[in-house]
Amino acid sequence: MTGLIVLGILLGVSTILTLYGVVLYNGFVQMKNDIDKAWSNIDLLLKQRYDELPKLLKVCEGYMQHEQRTLEAVIRARSQLSSAGSGAEQLAAQNLLTETLRSLFAVTENYPELKADAGFRQFANRISEIEDQIADRRELYNDYVNIYNIRLDQLPDLVIARICNFTARKLWAIDPSHREDVKISFSAVEKGE
Repeated sequence: MTGLIVLGILLGVSTILTLYGVVLYNGFVQMKNDIDKAWSNIDLLLKQRYDELPKLLKVCEGYMQHEQRTLEAVIRARSQLSSAGSGAEQLAAQNLLTETLRSLFAVTENYPELKADAGFRQFANRISEIEDQIADRRELYNDYVNIYNIRLDQLPDLVIARICNFTARKLWAIDPSHREDVKISFSAVEKGE
């Protein structure tokens, strides 16, 4: 009789542990899929931005003929993005494209006719809107990755994660040059221009 009680207790404990392991595993699968979905949402916005850029550049070309380097930098960054393979290469290409877009918008400040052009304003506003959405989605992506990575290192989740080969994901990080202070020159104002 005592043997049956002990067997019943062991069977109950192993059933509870198995169920708990299944719940932990399913939680990791859910988080992994949430991360993939967040990345996919970012990808959709990046594709929209990629598709809008030629239209914006076409409007700018007529006004900014002597700013060819800036336009070429944006075009190069866009083509680098289309040839990026791995996730790390895509992140680097996206960061480069964001940087060149900032340069483009900074240069357009010198062209009042361009800023007044309805087509330019429409495309610039659309790209700015997409950039804001990308920033929001990057934050959500990083939140998901952070929660997932924390659970990978916590007990008892750590045990299931190691057994099932769940690995840490990389946060979306900005280029270190984006952390630098923006250099502002008031030389045009000082010269009376």
